[in-house]
Amino acid sequence: MASSTSRPLRTLPFGAWGLQLERPLLIAGPCSAESEAQVLATAQGIAATGKAQVFRAGLWKPRTRPGQFEGTGPIALEWLKRVKESTGMLTMTEVATSDHVDACLKAGVDMLWVGARTTPNPFSIQELADALRGVDIPVFVKNPINPDLQLWLGALERFERAGVRRLAAVHRGFSWFERTPYRNSPMWEFPVRLKAAIPELEILCDPSHIAGSRDKLGGIAQQALDLGLSGLMMEVHTDPATALSDAEQQLTPAAYGELISSLIFRQAAPTAPMRDRLEELRDLIDQLDDEIAQKLGTRMDIAERIGDHKRDHQVAILQPERWERVMRKQLKLAGHLGLSAAFVNEFMDAVHRESIRRQTGDGHEGPHASTEGSQRSLSNGLDS
Repeated sequence: MASSTSRPLRTLPFGAWGLQLERPLLIAGPCSAESEAQVLATAQGIAATGKAQVFRAGLWKPRTRPGQFEGTGPIALEWLKRVKESTGMLTMTEVATSDHVDACLKAGVDMLWVGARTTPNPFSIQELADALRGVDIPVFVKNPINPDLQLWLGALERFERAGVRRLAAVHRGFSWFERTPYRNSPMWEFPVRLKAAIPELEILCDPSHIAGSRDKLGGIAQQALDLGLSGLMMEVHTDPATALSDAEQQLTPAAYGELISSLIFRQAAPTAPMRDRLEELRDLIDQLDDEIAQKLGTRMDIAERIGDHKRDHQVAILQPERWERVMRKQLKLAGHLGLSAAFVNEFMDAVHRESIRRQTGDGHEGPHASTEGSQRSLSNGLDS
């Protein structure tokens, strides 16, 4: 996972953070701090549910295009102080520059998070890490917007090398070209692979940014807990309909409390830890298998459209040079992922045969076609 020259990432579990945090850690608050009244009302509503240990609010809001609400800035740091005084919850906000870090440290903010737009920029991450050198405040790093595990891992490494040991990751889904039911594709395999690379790393889920709408929050939150993630970071607003950012995915404090109460928080039974761990891992396999099947279905639909397009323009279905390029690319990727060439050849062979069937409309080649016949199909090649 990490490069051969990297040393192991060293992080601490929540129990060693000195903050009496419980796992799963629950973090809640508005996407943006819009006014003192809104922040305090939301915080008091969340505190009344008893379902959060940390209050989150964005003070500086990086927006895709200028002219939109970009946060209230440092004035809201005083509001976070009042939240802590009135509710006892820890406070947390997003930082993207060293100036943000300095302002938060001076104001006594308890935790910081790094957003998905900042994570993929090593220059920005290094600036933040330098600003935090020698200051072991908890830092939560969200995954980059696009699915790049090395950028996510690299950001965590930069903070750890600056001395930040109370370090956690936040899975908030990825921007992806395929149409999905969600705002951001969950791609659960990424937090799973990150956990496999750094077993002691605490990884939370941000269901709000994955779901993008209130009706899908519960399913995403439950799936994250079922996969053994360390907690949830959710957006809650005293009046979501009037929110200045991400209105569709925010809950009222009461609705948030109801959602958390409806979730199943699974714990391994102490008398049968091995059995519970096996079930946890098998559930994970089932989730990933579902995602693989969905992606294969999408791939075959595209292959079929390619076949239709070729027929419409009198172009031959078979394109040997295209398949050779596909296989070279996949075999190279397989080497990086630790997959055997034999496995990738067999898998891509099966994908290739199904693509041929979909493009030609030939339903005769069934699932038990011979290896010799499948190798002949590979030698022909097509846009699959």
